[in-house]
Amino acid sequence: MTFLKSILSGRATRCLLLLLGLAGFAVAGIADAQGYSVQPGDTLRIEVLEDPSLNRTVLVAPDGRISIPQAGSLEASGRTVEAIESDLISRLAGAFAAAPNIYVSLEQLAPREPSAAFSPQAPALIGIYVMGEANSPGLTEVATGTTVLQMFAVMGGFTKFAATKRIQLRRTDPVSRTETIYKLNYPAIEAGTDPNALTTLLDGDVIVIPQRRLFE
Repeated sequence: MTFLKSILSGRATRCLLLLLGLAGFAVAGIADAQGYSVQPGDTLRIEVLEDPSLNRTVLVAPDGRISIPQAGSLEASGRTVEAIESDLISRLAGAFAAAPNIYVSLEQLAPREPSAAFSPQAPALIGIYVMGEANSPGLTEVATGTTVLQMFAVMGGFTKFAATKRIQLRRTDPVSRTETIYKLNYPAIEAGTDPNALTTLLDGDVIVIPQRRLFE
């Protein structure tokens, strides 16, 4: 009996040590997440308790900024989610009777470049950034040769704040670093009258869906 108790006691001790070890890893992971600096290409989730219509998922643009209705454009890259949260509370405070309850969380990390040693061939997919008033903003991987029209088919639609006649396709030349902006009119694309609908997308293109102006 004493021998059996000894075995059970040993097993219990090992289980306890394993659980403590796992808990330690979990706490370390949470601490790392809390100190994480947001990077371009990351996806953030914004929740406004007092006004759910402002809840949204936003992509951190290549220039490091995000855009929120009523708060405007603000710097996100290089900051923690807590700092972004505090900035949003300050910017939106005037729209509420009391300081709003705003929560910012990191929903998805930007994809990291694969090692050249493991990708000897050019990828069959390209990355397109969708930002602004889209229902599903973020980085979307599509097949090489995808057109603007085809991209709209997989974007997931727009929010009620979207200015669908003033959408932009922004393309940066990788050599000169100059930017070309194509104007896209979604109602015209639907009607088949916008020639830019057949523009072939390139890796790194950014589709920007701006907010509607007052009475637009």
